[in-house]
Amino acid sequence: MKFTLFFINVLFTLHSITIYSLPFVVFHGISDKCSNGGITHFTELLSNWSGSSGHCIEIGNGEWDSWFMPFPKQLKKMSELSEGYNIIGLSQGNMVGRGVIEFCDDGPPVRNLISLAGPHAGIASIPLCGSGIWCILEDSLLKLAIYSNFIQAHLAPAGYIKIPTDIANYRKGCKFLPVLNNEVHRNSTYKKRFASLENLVLIMFEKDEILVPKQTSWFGYYPDGSFSTVLPAQKTKLYTEDWIGLKMLDEAGKVKLLKVCGSHLEISTSEMKKNILPYLLDNVSTTVTKSRSSGLLWPLSFDDEFSGVVEEILQLHTPAETVSLR
Repeated sequence: MKFTLFFINVLFTLHSITIYSLPFVVFHGISDKCSNGGITHFTELLSNWSGSSGHCIEIGNGEWDSWFMPFPKQLKKMSELSEGYNIIGLSQGNMVGRGVIEFCDDGPPVRNLISLAGPHAGIASIPLCGSGIWCILEDSLLKLAIYSNFIQAHLAPAGYIKIPTDIANYRKGCKFLPVLNNEVHRNSTYKKRFASLENLVLIMFEKDEILVPKQTSWFGYYPDGSFSTVLPAQKTKLYTEDWIGLKMLDEAGKVKLLKVCGSHLEISTSEMKKNILPYLLDNVSTTVTKSRSSGLLWPLSFDDEFSGVVEEILQLHTPAETVSLR
């Protein structure tokens, strides 16, 4: 009899459980586009696992435009984002995503920024070049022009190249990163918007040879004037003087520093589930109502039942594979 009542109760109350996850958008990296198979697969997997609506947002017209990093204009027009959304940034796509968060007036609210290999503190080597001595030498030859008005206006990576031994010209000539990181003029609005994030998830790839240094994914960087060592974020002025609210977020427990074992933008599905999926489920809203057809209530607490749903999603078994986002 008890079993029967339980079963009937499930039938009458299951319809009143609402599981809603915020949509998310993916910003791709340089020399890439949304139609590339790896990014399409990545977006579809996360959307299927989370039940969220996932959208890859093209940077301009795709692969070639990504070198010039135009900001997406369609976000304000996407009604499905009006109640808030999450951003997943891939490499340079994090610069676009942070620009949307900090610079965009009257846009829909961004709840979580999930950053994969983001050059947040800058890069000291040409993108796609690597960390070898030849890349450093190329940078030395380029530094006389990298902060020129022409290069800054026409080449997106120039906007976040920060040569440690040429800080004066960087602050004077670099048009994007010093503004994004509030390095020269402290804009309280940019700081307030960035600090409003519910979670800042910073994922570093242990074998990354594209970002130099790879610790820039965690806001770590070389000290001014030297390539000799890499400072952790907590020892940089950006953090200690809290230029953009990173310290504020960290002290509130909202900064997650995560590692994955692959090279630049290579991530396994198990790592995606462990490091990305939980932050697409953080904003799940739920309601439980009494059935009009029965005075019976769900015999288990809703929290227990809902935890089971989330756990099932996180533990879904899929064959091990590596998703290359390049």
